[in-house]
Amino acid sequence: MHEILCAKTLCLGIKLFEVSAPLIAKKAEAGEFVILRVDEKGERIPLTIVDWSRAKGTITIVFQEVGRSTKKLGRLKEGDMIQNLVGPLGNPLENRFYGTTVCVAGGVGIGAIFPIARAYRASGNKVITIIGARNKDLLFFEEELKAMSDELYITTDDGSKGTKGFVTDVLGNLLQSLRVDLVYAVGPVLMMKTVAEVTKPYGIKTIASLNPIMIDGTGMCGSCRVIVGGRMRFTCVDGPDFDAHEVDFENLLARNRRFLEEEALAMKDDPN
Repeated sequence: MHEILCAKTLCLGIKLFEVSAPLIAKKAEAGEFVILRVDEKGERIPLTIVDWSRAKGTITIVFQEVGRSTKKLGRLKEGDMIQNLVGPLGNPLENRFYGTTVCVAGGVGIGAIFPIARAYRASGNKVITIIGARNKDLLFFEEELKAMSDELYITTDDGSKGTKGFVTDVLGNLLQSLRVDLVYAVGPVLMMKTVAEVTKPYGIKTIASLNPIMIDGTGMCGSCRVIVGGRMRFTCVDGPDFDAHEVDFENLLARNRRFLEEEALAMKDDPN
């Protein structure tokens, strides 16, 4: 059992929990994730470790309430317990000095980009961060990311804050006027796919942090398999970071749609 020490609503439908997990906090690194179950009947949910404190023995997770399981998680409060929490899982970020790095995030991926930007900055890189959402009410972590970035750009689909348009619009403009050594993307699959398409003509190393359907997190179930460079890979043990130019995003999109009908039925049956 893991106690929720802090529970915050960051914006509409997106929440932050600081959770007691000393063994995980002791080893957590940027890019890794945990899998949790709210209760003994709960679904296993993979979530990025957004922050951690080795001294306090805590980790921070950010999630969006989109389905029955995440809505159940979102109903928990400070002092409540999470049944199971396992991690850190996945491979940590391959962090070194590149030069100029651009961190691109959309939606709830804004939370996941925070430890990445912080790690690149700690390695001496110039960090440019681009975050985007449908509107200003879905933005968060602006001040936190500003503190970890040399430049921060904000986009909204409706133009309610920052540049009207998409993160890839700003990225494309930057690539025309600036030497970029690395691009890291996390967020909706279509966004990461478009980021890869924008950077490929420039030959810029581009990393996509994938978050497909996942169950055990140890490579045994095969649910998180993706096609990268024509080979089958397991996101939980081979990733979550992959060369974005080699990811078969169409296959990933199709696999992520496998349980839409079941998800709709689960929401319909949710007593809350």
